[in-house]
Amino acid sequence: MVLQTSDIPGLVWAYHFQPDNRKALRMPNECSRSQLEVQDGFVWLHLNLADARVPAFLETFPGLTDQARMALTTHDTHAAIAAEDQLLFGTLVDFQREFDADTRDIGWQHFAVSDTFIITTRLQPLRSIDRARAAIEKNAGKYAQPIHVFETLVAEFQRTLISLVLEMTEELNVIEDFVYDNAPRDERRRLAPVRRTVVRLHRHLRTVLTLMRRASAADDEDMPPGFDEVAGRLTNRLEAVDHDVYALQERARLLHEEIDSKLSSETNRHLYILSLMTAFLLPPSLVTGFFGMNTSSLPFAEGVGGTLYAVGFIMLSIALAWWLLRRAGIL
Repeated sequence: MVLQTSDIPGLVWAYHFQPDNRKALRMPNECSRSQLEVQDGFVWLHLNLADARVPAFLETFPGLTDQARMALTTHDTHAAIAAEDQLLFGTLVDFQREFDADTRDIGWQHFAVSDTFIITTRLQPLRSIDRARAAIEKNAGKYAQPIHVFETLVAEFQRTLISLVLEMTEELNVIEDFVYDNAPRDERRRLAPVRRTVVRLHRHLRTVLTLMRRASAADDEDMPPGFDEVAGRLTNRLEAVDHDVYALQERARLLHEEIDSKLSSETNRHLYILSLMTAFLLPPSLVTGFFGMNTSSLPFAEGVGGTLYAVGFIMLSIALAWWLLRRAGIL
């Protein structure tokens, strides 16, 4: 591979995979295009799209089609995988990471794979990319083709999903303990972020699985070497974790329904108590309203003991209301 001599814009790292000694040589960050000239093996370039010069650099990179260049520089936020002219390219979902911590924010990694190179680009730091680099530095001997690096990227994404599923399972366990506790608590605010994350994961996983199957069904002359076997292994991996994510989604949905059911029961109980209080207080209100009328000839208006009689009528009205509610089966 012969590249024009110039600095590489947006370079995060570059590796030269050497087939003879089964090593991955990391190139210096200030390397130029001339240093990327390799006669054997292949190169992995990882670029940062925050550098505005990256699209111009990829325009002159040999071996890339127009569709592959667009896939590497796009800012679309949806997954895509396509195979054409011995190139595999597209966009994969990933999770962003900060300098000191991982996050659950969705990120996007763009890739292009041929038989002589693999190029990946991203806008924010991503978990799977960094973990794949660590795996390569630990054991570079198993990466005989660029497609094997792509397989590691997707495999690390699957491992990240597994760790997230375990984290969210623990969160659901805690929420579940509160939901089924005797003391009622509204855990919907705590459950909502978990449900939102799980729904997004399931949606993106189903999309990636569909795209992987479609790409593996492409013509042999369009696929890079070894992709057919890699696609089968990756599909099995992603389907396994997709079952876990779907089960987590169903569990979160049932928890939400249980919370709604308990809150509805609690609300109905409060309304029941309020209705009983209204039923008991309505007859005394009628009695006090009657004796509060400023009209002539009111009973007990003259003489002594009128207030006691009125109180007696109030107590009698409460007793009558209680008897009627008991007879109607409400109490």
